[in-house]
Amino acid sequence: MLPRNTLRAVVVAVFSALLAALLPVATARAEERPVGGGRLDWGIKASFQSYVTGPIAQGSWSLVQGAATVGGSDFRFHSATGGYDPRSGAFRSAFSGGVHFTGHRESGGSYQLDLTVSRPSVRISGGSGTLSVDLVSKERGSGKVTTTRQVPFASLDLSGIDMRGGTSPIALRRVPATLTAQGAKAFAGYYTAGTALDPVSLSVDVAGPAASRKPSAEPKPTAGGKKKSEGRIADAAVDWGVRRTFREYVTGEVTKGRWTLSGGAQDGGALFRFPSGKGTYRAESGKAQGPYLDADFEGSLRFTGRHGLDLTLRHLAVRVEDGKGTLYADTEDAGKAEKQQPLVTFAAGELAAKDGLATLTEVPTKLTAEGAKAFGGVYRAGTAMDPLSLAVALDKNARLPALPDLGSDRATLSPSASPKTAAGDTGSTGKASSSSHAFPALPVGLAATALLLAALALFLVRKRRTAAASSADGGSADPAEAPDTSRD
Repeated sequence: MLPRNTLRAVVVAVFSALLAALLPVATARAEERPVGGGRLDWGIKASFQSYVTGPIAQGSWSLVQGAATVGGSDFRFHSATGGYDPRSGAFRSAFSGGVHFTGHRESGGSYQLDLTVSRPSVRISGGSGTLSVDLVSKERGSGKVTTTRQVPFASLDLSGIDMRGGTSPIALRRVPATLTAQGAKAFAGYYTAGTALDPVSLSVDVAGPAASRKPSAEPKPTAGGKKKSEGRIADAAVDWGVRRTFREYVTGEVTKGRWTLSGGAQDGGALFRFPSGKGTYRAESGKAQGPYLDADFEGSLRFTGRHGLDLTLRHLAVRVEDGKGTLYADTEDAGKAEKQQPLVTFAAGELAAKDGLATLTEVPTKLTAEGAKAFGGVYRAGTAMDPLSLAVALDKNARLPALPDLGSDRATLSPSASPKTAAGDTGSTGKASSSSHAFPALPVGLAATALLLAALALFLVRKRRTAAASSADGGSADPAEAPDTSRD
């Protein structure tokens, strides 16, 4: 029989070895890596889109908060934020942007059907996934408007998808989705729970392990909230998508064209950003009402395609006075150039400075007569063009709003790929397990060693108890009640 201290040392050694083996795994498993820069493509439900715009509802839909369209009927939501654990496969990511549906116009100008779907988020854990959204919906019949945040709207079928072990970018392609009971209720009862929705695709960039990431610099404070009322502007940007249907026409089957950006212009998916604005801002301008702005921007945008499409916009400028704004640009249409043509007009009464920043967000725009000519007569003067956003920094420490972030270009999604995750894969028809283990399996050698140590410890414990029992009062006492004869 082993002495008590020796036995205790063996047991402690066994559990210490097991704990040392498991702790690094559990610690690594808990290492969630930040998710950022990406897109989610989802049509919600194609038949619902057709119904809204069809002869019965006679409605329409519009994009809000920087959402875009992609492919035949998908909406693109942008600027992913969240986290991903490559060990367990746990994933969460929220996106920006929304779609506003209206239909069944009433005599007073309101709509019976009025639904906004925005800010989709995806959460995956243990082999199951849920897509949640913000909803503003009007009940059929009563007309009551309800706003709900992050409603679990769709269940995601992750069969054949193993989320573990992915590297940036993480991509999911055409994952089947079905309407939940909560989604059906918030969806104003248009569909029942279990109804198939459009498949979901997403792609996000994932940062490296925490040890390899450099801490981000703290943002510089603005000038203590001091209001800058006039003078030269420090920086500015104008965001404008031209017109959604024009972009779709350019890239569609008829024209099979494209657009290219140069001179610093940026693509935000649903809009283009023209940066590095320089000029003058004044809170008041003599007898004029409201702020005055005269700013020029960098960057150019060129649309090309079949059937002679070749339109370039460059040297954009914005003039604001008396609450009215105009966007100008040098234009070149099939070789015919014009200087500083007024393209669209917009209301600018809200362009007031606060904390060193003056902004307009998604204000409606209308095409001018000169703009109609620049577009070759495709649209008439007065046609509604895409909304315009404007940001003017009056202080060098003021930060302009971020452009929608679509993530890495190499994460472009393939609409025909089969569901298969992870790490920039292009898809596979293989049926991988979608379950996720609570703890990753131990390496074979380590597991075998742990089992041997555990068996040795059990053998030694049983041997000690048997010996103790046989030496106590003729060996008739219960082992749990036997006196301890192995004193130190």
